[in-house]
Amino acid sequence: MAVEARELYESSNGDCWYLVREPRSGQVFIRHEPNRASGGEAELIEIADFLRQGSGPEQQELLRLIGTLLDQR
Repeated sequence: MAVEARELYESSNGDCWYLVREPRSGQVFIRHEPNRASGGEAELIEIADFLRQGSGPEQQELLRLIGTLLDQR
């Protein structure tokens, strides 16, 4: 799947979250890439599921980014 990506947040332990869009379908997801030491695999997360996971700094950054859409008027 070819996607467009924008880094959303990188934690102090090296986990990264990206806002990604699949150009053909227009679907938007969060891609979580765990740090190498954890040995986990990258996963795509639906936006609603990502926001339901809590109110950590990665969720706060997504909400901040959404809020900037209002500033562009």
